[in-house]
Amino acid sequence: MLSISGNNTSRFCDGVSRRGFLRLGALGLGGLTMPQLLKAEAAQKSPGKKAIIMIFLPGGPPHQDMWDLKMDAPAEIRGEFRPIKTKVPGLEICELFPKMAGIMDKFSIIRSVVGSTGHHAAEQCLTGRSNVNMPAGGWPSIGAVMSKIQGQGSPGVPAFVGLSPKMGHGPWADPGRAGFLGPAHSPFQPNGGGAADLTLNNITLDRLGDRKALLTSFDAMRRDVDASGMMGAMDAFQQQALGVLTSSRLAEALNLDKEDKVVRARYGGGTMKCRDDGGPECPEQFLMARRLVEAGVRCVTIGFNRWDWHGANFRQGREVFPQLDNGLTALVEDLHQSGLDKDVSVVVWGEFGRTPQINKDAGRDHWPRVSCAALACGGMQHGQVIGSTDRLGGEAASRPVDFQEVFATVYHAAGIDTKTATVNDLGGRPRYLVEEQFKPMPELVG
Repeated sequence: MLSISGNNTSRFCDGVSRRGFLRLGALGLGGLTMPQLLKAEAAQKSPGKKAIIMIFLPGGPPHQDMWDLKMDAPAEIRGEFRPIKTKVPGLEICELFPKMAGIMDKFSIIRSVVGSTGHHAAEQCLTGRSNVNMPAGGWPSIGAVMSKIQGQGSPGVPAFVGLSPKMGHGPWADPGRAGFLGPAHSPFQPNGGGAADLTLNNITLDRLGDRKALLTSFDAMRRDVDASGMMGAMDAFQQQALGVLTSSRLAEALNLDKEDKVVRARYGGGTMKCRDDGGPECPEQFLMARRLVEAGVRCVTIGFNRWDWHGANFRQGREVFPQLDNGLTALVEDLHQSGLDKDVSVVVWGEFGRTPQINKDAGRDHWPRVSCAALACGGMQHGQVIGSTDRLGGEAASRPVDFQEVFATVYHAAGIDTKTATVNDLGGRPRYLVEEQFKPMPELVG
């Protein structure tokens, strides 16, 4: 693992203060010459806009308290929140999402997501797949697939960026693995706080124009890598590493200080400190994601806050729902304002839903039978609700939607035909991105 360290000191969500770092995986930097440096820069793929922002809500959000309220259910099911009207006639959501309600014509709510494995992990929301009978190496995440099939969208910018930091519950912090596609398609993880961390053996972005200094730094690193015996494993990553290290585009995107203060305020404040064992309470992650897709990143994954509310469900909802409302609506509005709403898809969901019955601690427990999701942008047909649950919110009553059906839809929006696109597993066998029976949702893509 190559860490590009800087002088920035940041406090991670585990409470440990340490030097910031940008993890590039085992990126190869050995045996480089000036012509190879120039060739690596020239070999980048041409810019492209299609992208996906995958927002994972760790722990399982309470669907019947957010976007599928059950006002006709008994009190022990119904809960404390009240519905409000939205911009879409007949579509109501929780009163704690007023900003989302005001632009509901830009969202689609799926109330009948089924097929959850019940695992307390991000994996299914990032791959669409069950972990039963996985191929060797494991299923690749959506970001890895985008990296493999479409490559970099802009020179010097990684195709796949994972913004989820370390969490107390490790499976929630998964930013999306490369699986059988191999580490070349692992996510770039800027866990150290942004542009201040983009340094390499005292070579900062400002000095990367000095090729002699860059090569000297690489020589020193090559000696270290040779001693570790990792050189052979690094060769596949030379161009990606060089692109990242020689481009200021990524550093600009990661530096939120470059953003207008009024815009930053719209996303809402917060902290990168994790909420208990879950994700950070920081809607500015959504702003970072927007800046990254503007820079050419194909897929950005986010782990936002903590939603495993076995107790104090309504107290926690009053704290967390407005944070999601602020960050999510600011993201969607900005994508529309910039014209990226046709090219960037946004998906928001968790690994499962919550029980209809409110428990003795005023919480809701795990409920894999049905959950909800919100989709936006991607050039899709929005302003609708898809599917429904029964009177108690415990089962899909109409139009059940599998995780893989959502994946087929966002792949389609990204310009990838899931009927024909395949990626080879470790045995060289071509694998379809979703199982044959799952097609893009006609309600969204026509």
